Amino acid sequence: MKLDQFARDDDRIVRQYQYDDGTVLAVDFGGVGAECSVDVVDGTVIVVVGDEQYELDMPVQASDAQAFMRNGVLTVELEASL
Repeated sequence: MKLDQFARDDDRIVRQYQYDDGTVLAVDFGGVGAECSVDVVDGTVIVVVGDEQYELDMPVQASDAQAFMRNGVLTVELEASL
């Protein structure tokens, strides 16, 4: 799923921030509590919230994606700018 599709599903708040040294994507899943996990596998961010799984494809030009979830907000940091 691409970022714009991901934003439309379930009316999630999705933001993209451009910096000189990379890009940060933030997705608010709301109050999901401790029942969530995130991992990056082969250019795809995989998020598991409760019993639902979401997959977000990273842009081809993105490198070294790191993802973490805190207080229901998914943050993905990309070294290369989009």
